[in-house]
Amino acid sequence: MLNKEESGENILHRAADGLPPRNLLTWLIGRPLPTADAPHQTIGKAVGMAVFASDALSSTAYATQEMMVILVFSATIAYGYVIPLSIAIVALLAIVILSYEQIVHAYPDGGGAYIVARDNLGEIPSQIAGAALLTDYILTAAVSISAGVAQIVSAFPVLFPHRVFLSVGLLFLILLINLRGVRESGQAVSFPSYFFVGVIGLTVIIGGYQYLTGSLGTVINPPPLETIHATQAITLLVILRAFSSGTAALTGIEAISNGVTAFKEPRGRNAGITLIWMGLILGSLFLGISFLGVHISAVPSAHETVISQIARTVYHDQNFLYLATIAGTTTILILATNTSFADFPRVSAILSKDGFLPRQLAFRGSRLVYSRGIVALAVIASLLIIILQASVTLLIPLYAIGVFLSFTLSQSGMAHRWFKSGKLAPGQEIREPGSILRHDSHWKIKLVINSIGAVATFCVMMVFAITKFIHGAYIVLIIIPMLVVFFSLIHRHYKQLANELSLDHYGEPFRIARHRVILPISGVHRGSLAALYYARSLTDDITAVHISVDPDETRKVQEKWDMWGDGARLVVLDSPYRLLLEPLIKYIFNVVDKRQPDEIITIVVPQFVPQHWYHNVLHMQTAFWLRLTLLFKRGIVVTDVPYQVD
Repeated sequence: MLNKEESGENILHRAADGLPPRNLLTWLIGRPLPTADAPHQTIGKAVGMAVFASDALSSTAYATQEMMVILVFSATIAYGYVIPLSIAIVALLAIVILSYEQIVHAYPDGGGAYIVARDNLGEIPSQIAGAALLTDYILTAAVSISAGVAQIVSAFPVLFPHRVFLSVGLLFLILLINLRGVRESGQAVSFPSYFFVGVIGLTVIIGGYQYLTGSLGTVINPPPLETIHATQAITLLVILRAFSSGTAALTGIEAISNGVTAFKEPRGRNAGITLIWMGLILGSLFLGISFLGVHISAVPSAHETVISQIARTVYHDQNFLYLATIAGTTTILILATNTSFADFPRVSAILSKDGFLPRQLAFRGSRLVYSRGIVALAVIASLLIIILQASVTLLIPLYAIGVFLSFTLSQSGMAHRWFKSGKLAPGQEIREPGSILRHDSHWKIKLVINSIGAVATFCVMMVFAITKFIHGAYIVLIIIPMLVVFFSLIHRHYKQLANELSLDHYGEPFRIARHRVILPISGVHRGSLAALYYARSLTDDITAVHISVDPDETRKVQEKWDMWGDGARLVVLDSPYRLLLEPLIKYIFNVVDKRQPDEIITIVVPQFVPQHWYHNVLHMQTAFWLRLTLLFKRGIVVTDVPYQVD
């Protein structure tokens, strides 16, 4: 049914018929979803917690261990610093949670640090924020999977040599889950996420009860201390390094602000409540694990995690509850990668729409997710896991700089937003690209909160950059500026292309005053005659060109052309060195250089279309190579005339 639009009699709309075909991909990720189904793919607070908070919650499984790694390398007495440092990290967590709670309300369309920086700090800071977020999500995927496999290895040491293979395999399993769509991936990770919270919460509660009753012992047969420097003095630098490693517990907090659009309406309110829930659970579990880790004298090791030692001590053996704790921790660490798969494609799509990444990343796949971004994340994270051999300790130094850089930029941007809000009169509003700015009567309080958050996260970022610099943090400090340069080059290309294609000040449209056709032929047959008849429909100025490498064959071509050529001229190019494409290209360039103003040269190439696709390897594919060679030459059109062979 055709409907004429009111905007013009010559504009027609027609509904596309048919459904996408079913194939192997359909079987793996599910049937394609129509665009109109997008509102039904949103998620509520409970599922949103599983999708976007699994990364933050999972960091409790290794944050304490990474902090203890630094302290135990100095002296066993340094364990006394674990709990004070944990309290300081939870205080920082509260500040950041409050700051991001403001962001999800102010920017209900998502985008987090990138959008905040874009609207309030400018283009370069927003590109830095975007680079930091993308780097963070890639590292989150690599760290979470590696940490999950480390839990498996703790329970089954025989698998230690296969940890890289296991990590990559599990990563691609999460890839398939996320290609099925936001709602389905959320449902898949919901139970494991809440199971983890339940078993770890139970372990912390039972361990705390045992401590209060004096029945909490120390870990039996702890793994060996993996350092020869366990007696060096404790210094401020060591404490700062331990603090920066422990702040891994804060990674993933920003995920909800980037994925606000995935929540059901009212999006901002639902995302904000989920963020508060996440902060309360995260802070409680982190403090509990740190407390128990100290009091059982856990030893951080690549062969057995601190979580495993706590569960083994609390439950007095590797019994069912121990295995449930390890299973829950392993599952949440692996599925924490889901947060990256939920947010990396969204952030890259926003950057793509703004012209800083390839446009393809902004298109949704058959299941209404940004499938190209999901696949890109899986490939990059896999390479990182392979290069660093799935080592959490090697990955952690690369991890948190990007996180805290995005924290700092988002808090700074929000502080500037509240400052701008204070300058507006009550009732006045300004529409910005990412939100509507209105006067806020509490702008001073919010300005203070975000300013404190910006200063605190900046200090942590600097501590991390300095203390972890020689341990690999320098790599991130190189990668992020490189990404910013990469963004700028892509953006400049798109701007130049837009200017070239713009109809503003276009003037007189291009007119074709003369049309000339060049018809390359290898012989005279039905295919070349079909191309000749097509060329006749364009113009009478046709020149057939034959490359002569065999005089006898050329003589036959001339005789047949006299009979079947319909009066069109034939140019024979002798090629004593048996070159085929090069003489033809040189001839075409010579014709183009001598063409008249407003003249178009069309290269019409006969193309055989065999019955079976694999027969194409038996033919020259001249049209393809001509198109590839002449693509950047102005005033040339290459078209092939297919001749189907039964």
